[in-house]
Parts: sequence; structure tokens; C-alpha cells
Amino acid sequence: MRQGHKRDFARGLRRDMTDAERRLWYHLRNRGLLGYKFRRQFPVGRYIVEFVCLEARLVVEVDGGQHADSPHDVLRDHRLHERGFIVLRFWNNDVLAACCRMLFVY
Repeated sequence: MRQGHKRDFARGLRRDMTDAERRLWYHLRNRGLLGYKFRRQFPVGRYIVEFVCLEARLVVEVDGGQHADSPHDVLRDHRLHERGFIVLRFWNNDVLAACCRMLFVY
């Protein structure tokens, strides 16, 4: 994928986030998690990751059912690990449930 095309694709992903991604982004943005800066739909190598903290070398992915037992995701995670990133994957419903519980804490 050409660099300009990847950038435009990432912009489209930022514009069309899922409900789970939107809720998680609300808590990650503006250094909302322990002061770490996260970026969303950000190119890392040949991939566009959903959320990344470059300082901590941490990638956070929020997955729907289509990612269950995905060999593509295993390869993607392996390649990100080779680049020095830790990859955390969460299911959409887990993110939505956790964010709903956080609303009652505030």
C-alpha cells in the first residue's frame, strides 16, 4: 500500500470507528491513561493499528467476531512483536461492558 493511500485509509478508519473503538478512545485520548499519549488508526510498518502508544511500544486492538481464530491476526501480532511492540487484543463486547462500568465510577 502506498504511503499516501495508507494515510488516507487511516483517516477513513478514524472517521468510521466502531462503538467500542469510540468508547475506548474517549478514555485513551488526551493522555487519559496514566499520562501516556495514544494515537488511533496509526500506521506501524505495513499495518494500521487501532491504538498505539509509541512511548510504551504498546498496541491495543479491539476486535469483533470476525477476528476469532484469525491466522492473519496471529501473523500481524508476530510482526508487530518483531518491531518491539506489545499487542493487547480485546473483544468489542468486553470494551463496551468495561466502559459502561466506568461511567458509574465517575
